[in-house]
Amino acid sequence: MRVLYFLMSYILKITIWVYYPRFKNVNKPKKRFSRTIFMSNHAASFMDPLTIVGSQPPIIFFMTRSDIFKPYLKPILWASHMLPIYRKLDGEDTKKKNEEVFIKCAKILRGGRSLIVFAEGFTDNEFIRRLKPIKKGAVRIGFLSLEKINWKKKIYLQATGANYSDPNKLGSDCVVSNGDPVCLNDYRKAYEKDPNKTILDLTLRMEVEMRNQITDVRNEKMAPFHENIMRITRKGMNAVDSDFRIPLLERWEYSKNLANWFNEQHVEKNEMLLALKKRLENYFLSQKQENIEETPLYNVLSNNRREGRDRLFLITIFPFMLLGMIHCFLPYYYIKSFVEKSFKRKVFWSSVKMLLGLVAIALFNVPIIILIVMSFQIPTVIGVLYFVTVLPICGLLAYRWFEVNKKHKKMKVLSKMNVSELGLERSRIHDEIIRLIPVA
Repeated sequence: MRVLYFLMSYILKITIWVYYPRFKNVNKPKKRFSRTIFMSNHAASFMDPLTIVGSQPPIIFFMTRSDIFKPYLKPILWASHMLPIYRKLDGEDTKKKNEEVFIKCAKILRGGRSLIVFAEGFTDNEFIRRLKPIKKGAVRIGFLSLEKINWKKKIYLQATGANYSDPNKLGSDCVVSNGDPVCLNDYRKAYEKDPNKTILDLTLRMEVEMRNQITDVRNEKMAPFHENIMRITRKGMNAVDSDFRIPLLERWEYSKNLANWFNEQHVEKNEMLLALKKRLENYFLSQKQENIEETPLYNVLSNNRREGRDRLFLITIFPFMLLGMIHCFLPYYYIKSFVEKSFKRKVFWSSVKMLLGLVAIALFNVPIIILIVMSFQIPTVIGVLYFVTVLPICGLLAYRWFEVNKKHKKMKVLSKMNVSELGLERSRIHDEIIRLIPVA
């Protein structure tokens, strides 16, 4: 295992804890050497491999697009366990180049290590809770690898799903779910008889397995409808408008069940559901026009402001917020501005911010910590412990402090407004959701 990969997997555990404080693994693989090809969805670009590698034991090599393998990046990508996969649009000799990569894959799998393939092949520009049609490449790589090693070792496929409440929101939710491993060796006779049919059949089976790991709204036009229902019921995986007292895995199951119900309905032919969809859109549009947000409104309407608790939090955490601001604000602000100006596709923002933010905050604070340690003759181990524990905790508390303060101010303003009509409409919509959607 290469040193950079080892360091990255360790550091990712910290960054994932900061970025997704509510995080769960389902059916987590236990072996570091599992000889498995993980077939994952690709909901959030580079964030997907980061969350999977950072939260699970197997030593994994990434299969990724060849166009990112620039000469100056090759050493870093090699050290990070990345392998190129070539497409037809990448130019000539793609078949020959992929053959060379497949030989490397066979060596990796023979050695007990694993691969991850993002079987959809691309990420949506906007985050959508769905699985796109998957490619046959992962299954083909598995069988070709078995041929290279003369079927002497067992190689497995395993469906993996990365589920986010919002991949771009710091402090939100993530669930990484794994299906049961499928042993490719069991399909040897079928493969030798008809390779193409076996690859296709197994790909279709793995697609079903992958759908079982995620919230999958098949009709992407219905995705906003699905999201709006979760915002009203507060039982699902919306990043802001959820009841976080409900355990994360329960909210994840709710989101999945709601999506599965949608997939079984002909929503576009159901006048009552279409009317509900339109009513929800108008409700949230009214909120936007009046500069009102759903959760503060819900808390005011339900007398759930918890004003005393929020004030206590703001007062007691204030010193830690100041410390977090000193350590993190400048690098955080610089990286946030740089990424949002440099990357047109929002789907890349979260992963790049997470990694560059980690580097920027570390580079900014290392000289400060060294100066403090030397000036006050503090033991080096204390400085290191402060750097890896107090610093990230205070940074997260500072972010949380501003979130609570913002919500507190919004609820204070709302409590002085007449929101009875909006509240009545919300109540009627909620009742209609319960009446029309049995799984809600």
